[in-house]
Amino acid sequence: MIRILHRLIAVTGKYKGRIRASYLTSFIKGIMMKMPLFISFFVIQTLMENAMTGEKCLMFGIIIVGSVILEAVLEHITNVLQSATGYMVFADLRLRLGDHLRKLPMGYFTEGNIGKISSVLATDMIFIEENCMGVLSELVSFIISQALMILMMFFLDFRLGLLSLAVTCAFIVVGNLMLGVTLKHSAIKQENSESLTEEILDFAEGIGIIKSFNMLGERSKRLTDEFEKNCKESIDFEIAYSPWARAQYLTYGIGTSMVLALAGFLFSSGAMPATYMIGVVLFLFDLFVAIKNYYGQMARLTVTDASLNRIEEVFEAKELADTGNEQLGSRDESGSTPEIEYKDVSFGYTDKDVLKNVSFKVGKGEMTALVGPSGGGKSTIASLLARFWDVKSGQILVRGKDIRNVPIGNLMDQISMVFQRVYLFQDTIYNNIAISRPGATREEVEDAARKARCYDFIMELPEGFDTVIGEGGASLSGGEKQRISIARCILKDAPIVILDEATASIDADNERAIQEAISELCKDKTLLVIAHRLKTIKDADQILVISDGEIVERGDHTSLMGLHGTYANMVSLQAS
Repeated sequence: MIRILHRLIAVTGKYKGRIRASYLTSFIKGIMMKMPLFISFFVIQTLMENAMTGEKCLMFGIIIVGSVILEAVLEHITNVLQSATGYMVFADLRLRLGDHLRKLPMGYFTEGNIGKISSVLATDMIFIEENCMGVLSELVSFIISQALMILMMFFLDFRLGLLSLAVTCAFIVVGNLMLGVTLKHSAIKQENSESLTEEILDFAEGIGIIKSFNMLGERSKRLTDEFEKNCKESIDFEIAYSPWARAQYLTYGIGTSMVLALAGFLFSSGAMPATYMIGVVLFLFDLFVAIKNYYGQMARLTVTDASLNRIEEVFEAKELADTGNEQLGSRDESGSTPEIEYKDVSFGYTDKDVLKNVSFKVGKGEMTALVGPSGGGKSTIASLLARFWDVKSGQILVRGKDIRNVPIGNLMDQISMVFQRVYLFQDTIYNNIAISRPGATREEVEDAARKARCYDFIMELPEGFDTVIGEGGASLSGGEKQRISIARCILKDAPIVILDEATASIDADNERAIQEAISELCKDKTLLVIAHRLKTIKDADQILVISDGEIVERGDHTSLMGLHGTYANMVSLQAS
């Protein structure tokens, strides 16, 4: 348990001092909690000895009232030092997590970690923040309270003190065995929670496809199975936990009875005066409450251990190195230095290479198209330019500089990307466009929308540019979302554009508007285009045919058609 507490304190970082200061206030608060009880004993003793005076009565009253007021003040200070600090700690931790996530390679998000991230943010951090940070001071108070009660028993009679100490030790043994069970099941419960979150996200995001293929029953069963698995683990946890919880209550009941029986025996045998017997009765039902509450809180802390494991696991994911200090200069107007150059680039998501020794150059203002069968590596080539991942070997140069030596922020300032699958945030259309250049004026945002051929349909919406769209752009058509994404890139006005054929899955009515929008975007830009419709790349300066991670053909449209090879066959197949 000390290990868990150390882990919790380690998370607090720069706020450790506040947490440690709360131990002192908790220590004093623990004493103040028992002060009214102790003073009550001395009041009874004084009354029975007929020694009570007005001055003593006033003194006892002042001490009791003062201890209650001081306890309340210390409770407030402790909450400020600890519970409030917990919220500040996790506010900082969420910001750190956001900063960490943006530095991770895209592969981390495509390897099934979305459920883990969601669980960390929505479950683990909230649980620790709301349930555990305020527990630290309570644990100190419980320990102090229990120690004081045992000392009071020793004051009344050393035999009562020894028995109370023995019962407390029994409590500790039972409590630690209970916590061992709780720790084991907490880890399983947190894993099940992550698995359930992933299944819920998968079901919600794929509901359209699930309905269209009439798979609601099958997919619902998978989701139901996850709920049942979660339910079963919760029941198993209760079954495993309950015997130890009952053992704690039995220890509490038997221990209290034994202390009362011993006090009764000592009193009846004349070994203990009546005032002390009354003191035993006064203290008895509060004697083991502190240790019982201590283990009740520690049971909650065991979930913290599993939660901290998952939080640390996300933070331990390896970030893309961003230590470069070279800045990309202005574009080479002479054309002697390629705008983009791939030198013997190899890459693999796992041990298997996806790209093998890929080399090509793209001059300033030129268009290079990547074509080939699905899974050949076209999208990977484009993603490596934006440093979604780092190359396994070789180099990618922009204006003669290895992109690994350039700060990612500086690199991304030079690149705009239009993907086939568009994501819009649940925000106004204006903010969805302006996200590419937050300092842009309203007029510049609207001008970008006009060039992207989306101004007219935006103005037909209820609130125009201030219309809030659904998450992922659910309230817009595919073509409308695509044009808004192009407006983003037009507003950014980056010199390099990566274009994953934006019209591949768009209807004919939208295709013309999108082609016009793309034409506006691509003026005077260096283009890397992933092509699905070959008719859109006939005028490309260079066409690269990618198959099994290698460039199998390269040239312009005319020269490649003359080869009568892979490219010519693809054009023929599409034409037919």
